[in-house]
This record gives sequence, structure tokens and C-alpha cells, in this order.
Amino acid sequence: MIYTSKIQQAILLAIETHEINKKQKRKGKDIPYITHPLTVGLILSLAGASEDLIIAGILHDTIEDSIEENKVTKEIISEKFGENVSNLVLSITEQNKELPWETRKAEAMEHIKNFTNDSVLLKSADLISNVSEIKDDYDIGGNQIFDRFNAKKDKTLWSYGGIAEKLLNQWPESPLSEDLKNILEKIEIMKNN
Repeated sequence: MIYTSKIQQAILLAIETHEINKKQKRKGKDIPYITHPLTVGLILSLAGASEDLIIAGILHDTIEDSIEENKVTKEIISEKFGENVSNLVLSITEQNKELPWETRKAEAMEHIKNFTNDSVLLKSADLISNVSEIKDDYDIGGNQIFDRFNAKKDKTLWSYGGIAEKLLNQWPESPLSEDLKNILEKIEIMKNN
């Protein structure tokens, strides 16, 4: 069975978290946020990832983005999907959103050196989805699309580029390494314009 009950349940939890409870949209656009975790799950599926990793991709932002009244926790994910899935989600979840943006991003980059191969794949799929969408928006709207982010263009691209490089260094043979190299090329195009 390919489309398992666990994958279906993960999609339902992601929809509940991002769409039903929060009506979350992609930054600066009228596109439902749920498109992002579903894209991450699809990228992982195409890369030949395990069921647990695909589920973690679908759920990767639920802890960070859930609202207080319906908080998604590591324990909830463990109970519904197993400890491996919750550990994967937690491995790429920013731990302290109270820190300044640049400090959080530097910590996230530093944390990559502790990633397992599955965490590398998970974060890679997240990055590929995000930067590909940003580049498409950039091709249409130019530099003004960076106004929707918490940091200026140079800092945003520094963060995405640094993460891509760290992921490539952590697991050069990753099935998504060519995609990460492509992401670095997209970042360079945006930096130089």
C-alpha cells in the first residue's frame, strides 16, 4: 500500500493545523499554507523517502505553527505517528522563536552538523520548496517580494544559502544534492540582481 492511513492522517492533521485552525497563507500571498507541507511530502516521496519521513515532511511545521488552543506537540505526534516521526519533525523545528531572527537562523545552520541523513532529506525538501517558490515569485515581482520576509533580501538569501551549503556538506550523496545545488544557483541569481 502506497497511500497509507498514516499518511492520510498526517495530511488531515496538517490541514487542521495550517488551514482550519489558523487559515495560514504563504507569506504575502493568497495561497493556502498547506500547499507547502504537501509539496515537501511530495518532494520526499519522489526522492524515495520512507513513510515516516514523508509524514514528517507533511507535519514539519505543525509544532512551530499551531495555535495555543490546539497546540501540536512532540507528544501528540509521537502518539499518532510514532517517536521516529516526532523526532524528525523536532530535528528541524526552531527551538526558541523568542531569539532574534539572525541568531535563530545561525543556530539552525549550526544544528545541521548533528543531522541524521533523514533530517538532511527533510530539511532539504523544506528548503527546496521554499526557495523554488521564492524564485518563481522573484521572477514575477523582482526584489519587492523580499518585503514580505522578517529580514532584508541579503539576510534572507544568506540564511537559505547557508542552510543549503551545510546540508550539502552534511550528506553530499543525498538524493536531493543536485536539487540543493540548483537552489544555490537560484540564490546566486537573486543575490546578483
